[in-house]
Amino acid sequence: MLLRGLPTRTIWPTPEGDAVLTLDQRVLPHRVETVRIATLADAVDAIREMTVRGAPLIGVTAAYGLALAARNDPRDAALEQAARRLEAARPTAVNLAWAVRRTLEHAMARPPGERAAAAWTYAGRMADDDVATNDAIGRHGLELLRGLVGRKRGQTLQVLTHCNAGWLATVDWGTALAPVYRAQTEGLPVHVWVDETRPRNQGASLTAFELREQGIAHTVVADNAGGHLMQSGRVDAVIVGCDRVTAHGDVANKIGTYLKALAAHDNGVPFYVAMPLSTLDRTLADGATEVPIEERSAREVTHLTGRSADGAMVEVQLVPEGTAAANPAFDVTPARLVTALITERGTVPATAQAIATLAE
Repeated sequence: MLLRGLPTRTIWPTPEGDAVLTLDQRVLPHRVETVRIATLADAVDAIREMTVRGAPLIGVTAAYGLALAARNDPRDAALEQAARRLEAARPTAVNLAWAVRRTLEHAMARPPGERAAAAWTYAGRMADDDVATNDAIGRHGLELLRGLVGRKRGQTLQVLTHCNAGWLATVDWGTALAPVYRAQTEGLPVHVWVDETRPRNQGASLTAFELREQGIAHTVVADNAGGHLMQSGRVDAVIVGCDRVTAHGDVANKIGTYLKALAAHDNGVPFYVAMPLSTLDRTLADGATEVPIEERSAREVTHLTGRSADGAMVEVQLVPEGTAAANPAFDVTPARLVTALITERGTVPATAQAIATLAE
């Protein structure tokens, strides 16, 4: 997608091939900076501290991290330890373990002296595959949006999204926003309601940033405004991404997604989940009881970072001194509230039977 008018990916190798560079999402939208990832520790820190975030991008970053670890020590025990460190960085997004284990298996099938190069090449291929996957999700999602636009008789399509599932959460295109970007290329009139998405404000900071860069009409709203917008007929569809989907279609995504699904269900608004197959966890059935929910620092709730009037990045405290805060990072939306899953292989109902037809 576009950054300062130029096609850009979120992560790319250096010309020397000794590291990867990634956009530092902690300082967007106020500054555009890159971070160099040259070691396993760099990759773990980037994932844990949310320099990179979004399930697909986390997976690709971890794959590169394992390749970098193999350059330092390609022995079996060292690579297994590196894989565990990467997997522990963020527990909810299944892409992380999926990418790490696939890269590890690919590397371990070779002699130690060939493992680093093999893992590096595999990580690059995984990045390219992510772009192709998201492009396909965009094309399948576009068909759904076309149908909605047809019923609007030329009026602008109103889409609401939660958190950031655009290109900044992937290598390129994004998941939930890929159909919106496709709609733009097709000339379909579309406007996006952007949930601010507390805490960390990924909607207000990242989704709004990339939509602005792409020239797509959008409006940031408080998280609690979504139900009102749907109730007043101002939302035609909700599209969100996901971090893990169970074999029965339950969806783990950024905290607050469940409430949007409830409001959509109550108001007859279709609720779509953009789901790369890499986020499908066939080992789990009941999302509410089986998906591990990451509990992040309370400081993300009690404090907020933004730009001051003089352009400096500052952190401010929102709550009274000494106030406790809880910060579950994800919630689970039951399959019964999901209208359809948009995958790279087509759109399917959120049922165990439909999901079982999706081949590995």
